[in-house]
Amino acid sequence: MRFDPWDPNFVAHPYGVYAELRRERPVSFFEPTGQWLIARYEDVNALLRDRRLGRSYLHVATHEEFGREPEPEFQEPFWRVIRAGMLDVEPPVHTRLRRLVSKAFTPRMVESLRPRVRAIAERLVADFVAKGGGDLIADVAEPLPVTVIAEMLGVPEADRHLLRPWSADICGMYELNPTLEAQHTAVRAAQEFAGYLRTLSRERRSDPGEDLISALTQVEELTEDELIGTCVLLLNAGHEATVNVTGNGWWALLRNPGELERLREDPGLLPTAIEELMRWDTPLQMFERWVLEDIEVGGVRIPRGVEVALLFGSANRDPEVFDDPDRLDVGRKDNPHISFGAGIHFCLGAPLARIELAESFGTLLREAPKLELVREPQWKPGYIIRGLRSLEVEV
Repeated sequence: MRFDPWDPNFVAHPYGVYAELRRERPVSFFEPTGQWLIARYEDVNALLRDRRLGRSYLHVATHEEFGREPEPEFQEPFWRVIRAGMLDVEPPVHTRLRRLVSKAFTPRMVESLRPRVRAIAERLVADFVAKGGGDLIADVAEPLPVTVIAEMLGVPEADRHLLRPWSADICGMYELNPTLEAQHTAVRAAQEFAGYLRTLSRERRSDPGEDLISALTQVEELTEDELIGTCVLLLNAGHEATVNVTGNGWWALLRNPGELERLREDPGLLPTAIEELMRWDTPLQMFERWVLEDIEVGGVRIPRGVEVALLFGSANRDPEVFDDPDRLDVGRKDNPHISFGAGIHFCLGAPLARIELAESFGTLLREAPKLELVREPQWKPGYIIRGLRSLEVEV
């Protein structure tokens, strides 16, 4: 098998290909997307912190100056929303936005959410156990982080069913070479979500509550577009990864019953187990960066104007960094995984994700001690954001 992010078999089983890339071609050009694949941990980690690369190049050059085709005109509403958030911009804009959002998204505020996260997890799991199981992703993994981020933002309960579809459609634009249909779907979702948030934020500006949107409306230096872009990012990043860590993580534990039993017998291992589940089968397999100045990686010159594809899934299984990397070890002590990224774009929501995962896994381990797989799951077609379609279990 070879690196082919559109092949369902590769998406399901990428780690053997990664091992071959690390050994034979740790820096290699992938013709179908015009990207350089970076497979080794040392290189991925260094490039995430290297300011000669960026999530965007538009702060230093136009599309034409960078030798790229301008984005199709129909995509403009999508990028107007996305580039008003902090993920796809670079300093000084990124620095300003992250500083402003951090004022409202403090560690103290995030930690204060723990009792509410626990209560949501306990209610979802109680309902799940009462009916004897079902789809763990649809019934527990998805509603928990969506409910948490919706409550945090202040989205009324009656509107929360809109959030997950909008987020999934928007994230379709981040897959490799998305279809024209997926692009149009992402644009429509971004427009609808932005319109909804614009109305909601104006209501909160005149009549603020105790939610994050209200807090952001009081940050004078934040424009309305930036507030909307930030809220879109917080929803997408605030639950897509958590949903897939939960699904991928339980699938990993069910395939490694010895480690699952070890965790059930010693719940104190939960913090290290969560870090290990993020390492062993990370939901974000690839993170892309533009090369803003010529660089050299592993003796290979990579010119300005191209994109590098940092293979997080490969880096997290690199034997140069992790002992016996293909073994799931819920007690793994030395675990510098990069599933949350590194450098200036390190995930702002990492503390909240860890709280959600701890409460979700902890509650299921306690309340569903006999949880078992009903049928082997199938992977969704996406590669960059990689997760299961469903996870059918009985309790």
